[in-house]
Amino acid sequence: MASSISKVYTFGFDNTLKYMRAYRENRSCEFAESLHQELGNTFRLPSAKGNGVQTCDPKNVQALLATQFHDFDLGGRKKAYRPLLGQGIFASDGKTWEHSRALLRPNFVRNQIADIEVFEKHVLQLLKHIPRDGSTVDLQEVFLHMTVDLATEFLFGESINTLQNETLGTMNEFTKNFKISLAGLLIRTLLGSLRVFHGIRNDKFNNAISETRNYVRKIVKRALEQRELRLAGKAEKSENPAQNYVFLYELTNQVQDEDVIIDQLLSMLIAGRDTTAILLSMTFITLSRREDVWNKLRAEVLALEGRKPSFEDLKSMKYLTWVMNETLRLYPVVPLNIRTATKNTTLPRGGGPNGDLPIFIAKGSDIQWSTYAMHRLPEIYGEDAAEFRPERWEDLRPGLAYIPFHAGPRTCIGQQFALTEAGYTIVRLLQEFESIESRDPEPILKRVGLTLSSANGAKVALTPVKA
Repeated sequence: MASSISKVYTFGFDNTLKYMRAYRENRSCEFAESLHQELGNTFRLPSAKGNGVQTCDPKNVQALLATQFHDFDLGGRKKAYRPLLGQGIFASDGKTWEHSRALLRPNFVRNQIADIEVFEKHVLQLLKHIPRDGSTVDLQEVFLHMTVDLATEFLFGESINTLQNETLGTMNEFTKNFKISLAGLLIRTLLGSLRVFHGIRNDKFNNAISETRNYVRKIVKRALEQRELRLAGKAEKSENPAQNYVFLYELTNQVQDEDVIIDQLLSMLIAGRDTTAILLSMTFITLSRREDVWNKLRAEVLALEGRKPSFEDLKSMKYLTWVMNETLRLYPVVPLNIRTATKNTTLPRGGGPNGDLPIFIAKGSDIQWSTYAMHRLPEIYGEDAAEFRPERWEDLRPGLAYIPFHAGPRTCIGQQFALTEAGYTIVRLLQEFESIESRDPEPILKRVGLTLSSANGAKVALTPVKA
């Protein structure tokens, strides 16, 4: 029998102000963690819709994402994301989502991910923007440019090549409109049911959405026209028969509806840009503050003797894997997430005096979980859970208490691509530079938007290897 939750977070005036202040000061991750430390791993979270729940209990998260997957859906997020992503994989549930998943998953098989040459091409562009005279560079900005360049080449068949600009502050129209669109999606998410008013007379947002989708539509139209020519035997022979894999071209073989393709491409672009850029940024922020970790990682990299890493090399580099695991543990790309109950149901834990009994969840209730807090639970990761210690991964098997790429049926289909891109970039930078220095004396401030980022950027100085 389901029990009730004894701990309740009251959204009174004072607590609302505390939450708003924490968000404004880029401390919302820590604020959520502090609530769990005070109220336990699961507590009631009153809202306009009634009593919701906030949890960081691995058993409850496992139920939400895997064992009771069909009891919950995305709720209001679908409507928040719809202007940009339509019925894409990140803005759909049920049969629509199942169709998206089936459509996209075959496009992330090993032979596409293992094509290292496409990574090297963009890393070389990235290296041009890293000073070799000891001056400060914001690597987060550089990584965001590199990942969007690489993602557009992989997805569209043509890169927007932002790193070819001499100054990174120069944004082309697509990048500018895409950025405005993402900012609008965040506002719509935060507004909840009030999002219906967001698009009214919001010409800047509406125009950015229209221009972003129109840019992609032109590329999709060309790809569909090329497909028709190929089928008719009229397509010109490629000058490069060994050309790189292109996600869009494979997608047009499976579906020919322009809007369906655009929805999926933009969904993949958001994931392809942010996930890897955040992992890289947080890794190098940490390396700049932990000389011991830099030295151990560089020793592993030097074993390659200057050879560019292959896919097999990256898979075999144990310490590199530990470093990326630890970065994603402490700085998960999506630190807070939410689901809505589609029917009256339960969650395994949170009820009773000890919080170890099942709890009742009413249909329509919102369930938030803090991946950030769960990834720092001492009962899973030890008393040093807040510390960056890659060696813990030598024998750590946290199961679904570690979900950097989500879990269950919605596990990120591009996670191996992201890890390969990040691992390759890390190795290449450690081959080019012998030391790193932090140029930011402040603690790491975690800005929470649609994804996590560093509010202060990733300001470092790198010393090149002596010739």
